[in-house]
Amino acid sequence: MTQNPQYQCPICHQALLLKARTFRCPQNHCFDLAKEGYVNLLPVQFKHSKEPGDNKAMVNARRAFLEQGYYQPLLNKLLDIYHTYGQKTANLFDAGCGEGYYTHQHKTEENTVYGIDIAKEAVKKAAKKYQQCHFSVGTLSQLPFEDNFFDWMISIYAPILEQEFTRVLNKQGYFLTVTPAQRHLMELKEKIYQEAKEHDVERQPIEKLSLVHQETLSYSMQLKTGDDILNLLSMTPFAFKASEQVKHHLAQLHNFQCQADFLICLYQKNC
Repeated sequence: MTQNPQYQCPICHQALLLKARTFRCPQNHCFDLAKEGYVNLLPVQFKHSKEPGDNKAMVNARRAFLEQGYYQPLLNKLLDIYHTYGQKTANLFDAGCGEGYYTHQHKTEENTVYGIDIAKEAVKKAAKKYQQCHFSVGTLSQLPFEDNFFDWMISIYAPILEQEFTRVLNKQGYFLTVTPAQRHLMELKEKIYQEAKEHDVERQPIEKLSLVHQETLSYSMQLKTGDDILNLLSMTPFAFKASEQVKHHLAQLHNFQCQADFLICLYQKNC
C-alpha cells in the first residue's frame, strides 16, 4: 500500500492513526492490522451473529465463478462509466466489496480505493490478494469514514443504505449501483421455482441523489460446467430454495445457457 488508510473509530468516530500495525484513536480504542493486511472495524456490539455475512464456502464459490470471466462484460461497463465520469485522483469506495473482485480493478496509480464487507472471510481473501487497496471488516450502516470523504462509490448486489452512503459521499460525488434487471438468471430460477418471476425493477432505493445515467446490460452466458452453475447458484438469494435433487441435477449440466441482465444506475450528490 502506498499510503496509510484514513479511518474513523467505529466507537467514538474520532480519527484512527496507524502505528506499529495498530490503529488507535485519541480515546485509546485499538484495532490491529491483520497479517493479511485488513483491519477489523466491526466491534462485537455491532454484530447480530457470531460470524455475519458470507461463510468461507460461499466466498470461495463466488471467487471461483467470477474468475471464470462470466461477468467480465459487467466489469468492463463499470470501468467505462468510472473513467467517463470519475476523477482520476478519486477516493473510491466499494460498499459490500466481498472478496474484492470489482474493488481492485478500479485501482489506478492515482486514486485510493477502499472496500468494506461484513464478512470477515471475504475481506481476508481480498486483502491478501489485492494489497494495493484498503480493506476492512465493517457494517455498511455505520461506516468508519468522515463526512464527504469519497468521490466515487459502487454497490454491486449489496444493501443500499442511502442516508449513510450520502453522508460519506463528497459533494458532486457519484454513486454507482448494480441490481438485477428483469430477466437476470431466469433460466437458473426456472430450475428451482415452479413459477419463476421476473425481478421487480420499479422499486428504487435511492431518493435524494440525482440519477444522471441508467442502462441495462443483458447478454447470454454459457456456463461450461456443473461447478460453475453451482458456484453461481451459491451467489444468489434463491440458493436456499434449491433442493438437493435440484443441485444434483445442476451439477450434471454442461454448457448451460443463462441470461445475465443487470440494471446499472449512476447517481450524483448535488448538495
